[in-house]
Amino acid sequence: MTEESNSVVSRRSLLQAGAGLLLATALPPFPARAASPDGYRIVAAPARARLVGPDRPETDVWTYNGTVPGSLVRLRQGKPARLLVENHLAQETTVHWHGIRLPNAMDGVPGLTQPPIRPGESFVYEFTPPDAGTFWYHPHANSLEQLGRGLAGTMIVEEREPAAVDRDLPWLLSDWRLTGEGGIASRFGNRMEAAMSGRVGNTVTLNGRASEAEVVRAGERVRLRLLNASLARIMALRFEGHRPVVVAVDGQPCDAHVPEGGRILLGPAMRVDVMLDMQGEPGRRYDVIDDFYDGLSYRLTQLVYDNRPPIRGHALDAPLGLPRNPLPEPDLASVERHTLTLQGGMMSGMMTGGGGIQGGGMMRGMMDMGGGGMMGMGHGAVWSINGQSMTGDGHAGMEPALVFERGRSVVLELRNETAWWHPMHIHGHSLRVLSRNGKPVPHRQWQDTVLMAPKDVVEVAFVADNPGEWMLHCHVMDHQMTGMMTVLRVA
Repeated sequence: MTEESNSVVSRRSLLQAGAGLLLATALPPFPARAASPDGYRIVAAPARARLVGPDRPETDVWTYNGTVPGSLVRLRQGKPARLLVENHLAQETTVHWHGIRLPNAMDGVPGLTQPPIRPGESFVYEFTPPDAGTFWYHPHANSLEQLGRGLAGTMIVEEREPAAVDRDLPWLLSDWRLTGEGGIASRFGNRMEAAMSGRVGNTVTLNGRASEAEVVRAGERVRLRLLNASLARIMALRFEGHRPVVVAVDGQPCDAHVPEGGRILLGPAMRVDVMLDMQGEPGRRYDVIDDFYDGLSYRLTQLVYDNRPPIRGHALDAPLGLPRNPLPEPDLASVERHTLTLQGGMMSGMMTGGGGIQGGGMMRGMMDMGGGGMMGMGHGAVWSINGQSMTGDGHAGMEPALVFERGRSVVLELRNETAWWHPMHIHGHSLRVLSRNGKPVPHRQWQDTVLMAPKDVVEVAFVADNPGEWMLHCHVMDHQMTGMMTVLRVA
């Protein structure tokens, strides 16, 4: 047992003590920040990356600052940020700072909030993040292909006082559809897939590589920031031999709790922060399993304990919870209520077992299609919200589905009348999740991306305090591009 474990340890000294271990074991390390004198410089450009091991060919990808994932962006809560984005792609792009409550002009929706960034041009994003937590950034132009080719990065807004942990690790999880030669399969926008679960890949990476092992040390406490950057894959993670404690969802702290059944459910675009006390044995390996899809369980990685003795003989005696962010609390006694109904897709009358999880046979067939794909379904929208379909990435002239007076408390009833899962993402706000299928949702959870199972009815509440026109859409990118998107106006 070290001397440190016998004394009261401050939050800041814990972080400093764990810094060397972080650099030694976080493989691969995130690239150092690419900063201009007064902020970040982020360059979208093609590159090559080795996603699946030393014996496999490199893959042509699209990157931020030359790496997959892009540079880790660290901001400070309440401090102004300036981010210069340069477009070195052969097509237009933007950047959406997912989950940040920022001014509408900085939201990154082409046509609606800003002109697209044309090839060879740049755009400066400036905002002051009000909330600490785990967020991310990605394109909102040609979203399906640009995100599918690798454009994504983690953004951490640091608390004013760091959490009491030994290490703070971001895990950005992505899935890819790769061909046998290691390239990214073409045929983005397949209409048959769009009408079902979307483009699910056949290879999953952790921080840009297929991970065999993540090295840990007995006795340490790790804050693990889980982020699902996939186009469509939903994940349900189990940490064998460990007891993860959820402390934040979508960047917003919640009551610390053990997830139901020990599985951490992550829809596309969702983030979950967990505290992990490493109580395993030195020298042992413990699987991290994703078993969301029936019959398609796989090992994401292993927690591999090094052979050194534990850094302390007992779990760290420090609070697990995180300080709350300054979210306005909706006045439930005087809310206005609205319903948004999700409709469309294939097989609306066919439901499978396991709470609507798609069967393994169907999913396996979709993942194995490679570059060929399935027959298209023609043109036009596949999905709708309240009977209206908005396709693509966003554009000027989109009539809002709902208009709110600034400062009003609102309850939205989200009704999923489809046979498929939908992670519904709101821009510019965070939603207090009140109930699911008539049952109260515990742990005081706020989310910007609410995962809805087939036939779910979810009630959420928020204060419409951020003026502008804001997207609400499914973050299965195929679903967004084919109609499951609308605009909410705060005037």
